[in-house]
Amino acid sequence: MTDTQGAPQHDEPHDGALGTRLNWLRAAVLGANDGVVSTAGLVVGVAGATGDRSTLLTAGLAGLLAGSMSMAAGEYVSVSTQRDSEKAALATERRELRDEPEAELVELTDLLEGKGLSHEVAREAALQLTARDALRAHAEVELGIDPDELTNPWHAAGASFLAFTAGALLPLLAIVLPPSSYRLPVTVASVLVALTATGWWSARLGNAPVAPAVLRNAGGGAVAMGVTYAAGTLLGMAGV
Repeated sequence: MTDTQGAPQHDEPHDGALGTRLNWLRAAVLGANDGVVSTAGLVVGVAGATGDRSTLLTAGLAGLLAGSMSMAAGEYVSVSTQRDSEKAALATERRELRDEPEAELVELTDLLEGKGLSHEVAREAALQLTARDALRAHAEVELGIDPDELTNPWHAAGASFLAFTAGALLPLLAIVLPPSSYRLPVTVASVLVALTATGWWSARLGNAPVAPAVLRNAGGGAVAMGVTYAAGTLLGMAGV
């Protein structure tokens, strides 16, 4: 699209919110991928030892709940630590702005100059940013933090829980719903299709080549299912 003078215009946003949304989407895809792989490995392994539907359902549900809770708890702890670090950095910056305002102005000028601005322009920009909101200016330029958009551990935990659960439901339903003679092929096929999709999405979100990502993802899932099925079969033969 161009304006009335022929200059190109871009409709897509270029603010930090887009990067944040892409990060969340990437995390959701990876969480769903983990749910698919771990639950598929579990139920296929159990299927190698027994074809009892209730046993498969129990194992799959246990794996789904354990995995989703583990993902949520891990994400909550990780993001809480990150949030604490962000708050501490903002508190330090607030104190420095109160105690050494001139030194902070010089620091902001140097940072802006390091981004390619001339000293005069950087100094004027630093003065204007400081007059408008000194803490926000230093948080965004120096720390890369938006003071109004700190990471939320509860949101992260909930997103991880839902993503893992959504991924885990696919192999769980695929192993318990079909007749016994079709359970394994249906599960393997559906899991490989899902892993192909998540590999494609993760590659697109990261602007990476699609084919290697899909092959790694689907290949890793196939190996995981093969190993757990072989282990389950051996244990079933041994009567364990």
